[in-house]
Amino acid sequence: MAHVLLERMLAERGVAGVRVRSAGVARYARDGMIASLDARLALRQHGVQLEEEAFVSTALVEHPELLREASLVLTMTTHQKDIVAALPGAAGRPLLTLRELAGETGDIEDPAAQGEDVFHACCDEIVRCLEKSLGRLLALAGHGAGRSG
Repeated sequence: MAHVLLERMLAERGVAGVRVRSAGVARYARDGMIASLDARLALRQHGVQLEEEAFVSTALVEHPELLREASLVLTMTTHQKDIVAALPGAAGRPLLTLRELAGETGDIEDPAAQGEDVFHACCDEIVRCLEKSLGRLLALAGHGAGRSG
């Protein structure tokens, strides 16, 4: 959800040149999984129409180039952050949870298998944190807070 929400926010603000990628780090993460119906319904509430197969997952351990290419790495939880920090290619890159980027503490837990209401709450929290931290995100990613391109 964070991936497509961030892409939309960047497009709405006319920010070009920022490539957003996402990848799972959980034991069950694998390439090619489609976005869940609950995630797509939560996104729809925020004006994002995501078709069933429009977005498929990527397992980070299978794609170390994603870390090597990253200017900034965001995770939803401290545990995910610790997993990523231990992977080859993570050293030297800014690595934060989304709440840390927003100047807060705590995690945004994975809503998987917890029902539509939990997905909606998670999506709302992601939107809030992204909106609060977009300027800092762009600065850390090397794109300046107010600059397009």
